[in-house]
Amino acid sequence: MSTRPGHLKHLLRSARRVVANRSRAGAVRARRSMLPALQMTAAGVGAYLVSEQVLGHETPLFAAVAALIAMGFTKEPRLRKVLEVAVGCTLGVLLADMLTLGLGAGILTAVFAVFLAVMLARFLDPGPMLAMQMGLQALLVVMVPVPADAALGPFTRSVDAVVGGTTALLITLITPKDPRGEPVRELKGVADQLTASLRDTAAALRTSDSRQAWHALIRARGLQAQVDDTTKALSAAKELTGYSPAHRRHRHYVRRLDRTADKLDLAVRSLRVVARRTVSTIDHAALSDAGTINLATALDDLADATVQLSRAFSESGPGFDRWMDTARDSLAAVATQMHPQRLDIHDLEGEALVLLVRTMLVDLLEAAECEHDDAVAYLPGL
Repeated sequence: MSTRPGHLKHLLRSARRVVANRSRAGAVRARRSMLPALQMTAAGVGAYLVSEQVLGHETPLFAAVAALIAMGFTKEPRLRKVLEVAVGCTLGVLLADMLTLGLGAGILTAVFAVFLAVMLARFLDPGPMLAMQMGLQALLVVMVPVPADAALGPFTRSVDAVVGGTTALLITLITPKDPRGEPVRELKGVADQLTASLRDTAAALRTSDSRQAWHALIRARGLQAQVDDTTKALSAAKELTGYSPAHRRHRHYVRRLDRTADKLDLAVRSLRVVARRTVSTIDHAALSDAGTINLATALDDLADATVQLSRAFSESGPGFDRWMDTARDSLAAVATQMHPQRLDIHDLEGEALVLLVRTMLVDLLEAAECEHDDAVAYLPGL
């Protein structure tokens, strides 16, 4: 009986922690969702007002629905995706309108309309949400009566869908946001985690702790999802800077970030191999004390250089170039020492680890905008 109050207090503390953590995460999500929420609001309400006030359509719900479906809810709406969904919504409504005109409103028409709309949605998008939304929209087209005084009859709703999709496209193009923001945040995250993994690997070598090297490997493996997010963010930014007049001035910078991201992806893949080989090297005691210290110091120097890369991502113009130059010089300084004999490493397994680090160094130098041949030239001949 005496343990029950203590157990209850523990449960209450756990519940408070869960609620507090979820509240903090929810607040962060809500704060980051301000722009998408405003975009969706402007698209839906704006499309409705255009159809109602400009075109004189009565209760143009399909304009608002098409706009909201086309916008979706993403941090950075992709122009091509918005266009595809807008066209898909318009075709879905048009298809349902044509079936209604030819077959009349009824269950059989609804079956054909929903099935064809869902198949069209699956053609356009692999996600389940669009199929559900377009199927529902087709069902509503068939089942909701057309206003008696509609100027274009059942095709008034198709015009509303065109208005909704066009509104979504315009808002995507003209929304005043910096297309560099999301790619920069993602790239910084990748660089920071790369730095942490390099430091873990260096610490594991110094302490001969293969478990810490495994932690570095796990961290490096977990980076791939973040690298993929970076690729998606850069793809959206390239689209926006390519088509939007308001953001074309950023296209050169975004292209530079894209090239850097490609090489950073290779560096992350190389890091996973380095961390995995480090585990084996520690378990087999393949390095001398001097070789261990030298290689750990080199990895720490690499980590310092990736910090400079992360700082470069936060800058544009002269600041970006300055930090890139600094990172490149730091990486080159490490590269010139990356030879087994200079690191006092003579065991075959230790030499293999050095060769893997050399590969990663070339990837990082290219991420710092060094040409491949120049990056290789920094490495001492074997």
